[in-house]
Amino acid sequence: MAVITPQMVKELRDKTDAGMGDCKKALVECNGDISAAVDFLRKAGIAKSEKRADRATKEGKVFVAADGNKAVIIEVLCETDFVANNEKFVDYVHTAAANILANTSGSGDITDAAQKLEAENLAALFSKFGEKMTLRRAVRFETAGALSYYIHGGGKVGVVVVAEGETDADTLKNVCLHIAAYSPRFLDESQVPAEVIEHEKEIGRAQLLEQGKKPEMIDKILPGKINKWYTEVCLVNQPWIHDDKTCIKKLFPKLQIKQFVRWAVGQEL
Repeated sequence: MAVITPQMVKELRDKTDAGMGDCKKALVECNGDISAAVDFLRKAGIAKSEKRADRATKEGKVFVAADGNKAVIIEVLCETDFVANNEKFVDYVHTAAANILANTSGSGDITDAAQKLEAENLAALFSKFGEKMTLRRAVRFETAGALSYYIHGGGKVGVVVVAEGETDADTLKNVCLHIAAYSPRFLDESQVPAEVIEHEKEIGRAQLLEQGKKPEMIDKILPGKINKWYTEVCLVNQPWIHDDKTCIKKLFPKLQIKQFVRWAVGQEL
């Protein structure tokens, strides 16, 4: 039997918003397995969808450098909040993003190239502060359409959106704000992997059985639960940040969001 520590209970509470007692019980039932405990709480109807993991396990900054229809987003980690908020560290992250944008090409994950470009600069910064520093990840965007970005909390969260169709700068900026606030996992229903949907259906069936629903009724109720779940995890289905009675796909039917990222410093990958 695994030893259930206060840290484990806190981690589960952070993921689910369930009560401390319920979290401890779930961990005991699941022998300390955090993921299984999340499912245990959801099946019992105690927790909603697992929250996206934004718990900062390290300090640092996320930053975006953009030039017209090109942009990069990078995350640089350090050991302490003191260094993360130091002016020289912040200046370095801004300079590194601009350097990476200027010296890479195309679209996609460019982490390896970015790390090579910045290896010497990071080493120099390490010698200045005496802390381990890592350029953890970098992605580059280049589009024939429109591009927008948003940095929240002085670099705690960064968002990039690539779109086509009918749009404008204000609309895309608001989409970025929405993503920062609501942390969608997917763009729309079509991008949700089949195995994720099946897992959600399993959770839904368990919840309905717990509520006393008859098995023959569950298949009729389940599609509605899945559609409700889409409004929690899919960007275009979520209640709009400025009007929770509508959503992006209804409000902006001719806006085609092609891609988005939302990074939080130190989030679990």
